[in-house]
Amino acid sequence: MLSCPDKLPRRREDSSITFSTERRGRETCSVTTRTSPRSSALAETLERNPIRLRGFCVMRNHWHLILWPEFDGELARFMQRLTITHVRRWVEHRHRVGYGSVYQGRYKSFPVQDDMHFSTLARYVERNPLRARLVRRAENWRWSSLGQSMHAATEQVPRIPICRWPIKRRPDWVEWVNQPQTSGEIAAVFQSIRHSRPYGTPPWTATVEKQLGLGPLRQRGRPRKTSQKELDSSR
Repeated sequence: MLSCPDKLPRRREDSSITFSTERRGRETCSVTTRTSPRSSALAETLERNPIRLRGFCVMRNHWHLILWPEFDGELARFMQRLTITHVRRWVEHRHRVGYGSVYQGRYKSFPVQDDMHFSTLARYVERNPLRARLVRRAENWRWSSLGQSMHAATEQVPRIPICRWPIKRRPDWVEWVNQPQTSGEIAAVFQSIRHSRPYGTPPWTATVEKQLGLGPLRQRGRPRKTSQKELDSSR
């Protein structure tokens, strides 16, 4: 049985906004040089459902894409097709038909501002394998937009087309990606991933939230009860 995306309310998109998307699997998915179902699934999906891709990193248990849709609904349709394509390949390769879903719920996505916030996000994405200590240098991981630029394409690891960036890439980009990011940068990106909130300056974030119809971020857990002392002091 194939695992298909949940039928939840469609998220609004905008052709003027870059989106970061992430999808995590329930089990580790092989992306070795001998067989790379995720990488080939991404290439196949891009051929059938083209979308502007600005960066990516395919990890063993998840992938991270930076997409720039041209019209509303394009990103959602692409992610649906990509999920179905990869699950089909994964199930056939591992002979795991009927073992339940492959992914952890719905994919996560959030808008990112086309300035230094985009640069920070792209660096975060391409640093994934280095941060996970899978390689000594980020460009050694072939299944990423940075890694593929340093290695020849093969049948198992095809070339993934990357569109232009909204800002100029630093001349020392490769070395910069290999340098650690600050805890503040990582925390800010993780916050956007976790809560699917825009990543940018406060004014831009407020504009995009209104543009995409995003409601206020609700705090997790039950609201704090007001004590009797606070009630008495407010009278």
